[in-house]
Amino acid sequence: MDVLSSLLLLTAGIIAGTFGGLLGVGGGFIMLPLLNFVFGYPLNLAIGTSITAVTFTAISGTLGHLRLRNVDLSTAKIVSAFGVLGAIAGSGAFFLLTEKIWILEIFMGIAFIYTSLRMIYEGLKREGMGEDKKSSISGSKISKSILGFSVGILTGLLGIGGGFILVPSFVYLFCSGVKIAVGTSMASFLSMAIVSSAFKLYQGVVDVIAALLLGSGTVIGAQLGTKLISKIPSWIVKAVFGFVFLYVSLRFLWSGFLALG
Repeated sequence: MDVLSSLLLLTAGIIAGTFGGLLGVGGGFIMLPLLNFVFGYPLNLAIGTSITAVTFTAISGTLGHLRLRNVDLSTAKIVSAFGVLGAIAGSGAFFLLTEKIWILEIFMGIAFIYTSLRMIYEGLKREGMGEDKKSSISGSKISKSILGFSVGILTGLLGIGGGFILVPSFVYLFCSGVKIAVGTSMASFLSMAIVSSAFKLYQGVVDVIAALLLGSGTVIGAQLGTKLISKIPSWIVKAVFGFVFLYVSLRFLWSGFLALG
């Protein structure tokens, strides 16, 4: 890999980490389409490289939130444990579908439609998630187990699913405060990312150098994003990226259904 490509990947990681920090989620949902559409990585390689890079963000973010005591450890243990099981199942499904990229593209398009529509709605409504109300996350163990397993499947299959599903689920479904939701999401997602990336490494669908560069960039960018939170309203970021990812989702769907036809 030449110097220019390395710098571009590092920059992409910084961008992903910055906006991930602004939105309170990991940078995987930004890195994956960048790898696929901008850098020209095949989708399976983009998925493997992205989830491996996200592991760095998850480690850094988890340590930071633990220091700040923004993690509900009891919830994180449940979601994480069942998330690992889901990640194993999702990684197995990914292995079976690597020769049928169009199926992955359709799944990816559906996943990004959810992300984009939620961002557009909250952005245009200038909607935040409100202030923190409590330091723990309510809800039954069964519901948290189901959430963890579902997110784990998405993580193993598509290399995404952490923050952009866990954070709103904790806030809107379990009535959690924002800070505790973000911290618990990051801690819960760490094990899923590690398991998923280990499977992808074993399956040979990870560009290790690119993952290291992207991962290093996201760690830097996450710190920048955290500092920008007070200066840039989150609803502006959500609205802009919502429309961007609506395009991304439609492009994935178009490509998948075109191959199907």
